[in-house]
Amino acid sequence: MKKFLAAAMMVVFVATAAIAADTAVLKAKNGDVTFNHKKHSADPASCKACHGDTKPGKLTMDKDAAHKLCKGCHDAKKAGPTKCGECHKK
Repeated sequence: MKKFLAAAMMVVFVATAAIAADTAVLKAKNGDVTFNHKKHSADPASCKACHGDTKPGKLTMDKDAAHKLCKGCHDAKKAGPTKCGECHKK
């Protein structure tokens, strides 16, 4: 029974880590934004939309850059949230 419990806990731990790696929480004064990287990177060509020609890695953006990039893309594709409360959750 102990082995089964240990195995089940390991599966939960690994699954939680895998899910967490797919999302990033961007801290913001008016509510944090949860970004689902896996959903946004379904098309390998989409890397350049956010990361440009550089090697993909962690992005650092200020408010204006994030709004221009994220909201601008959502507006252009007519998909995804565009209103403040749809992204920023308190």
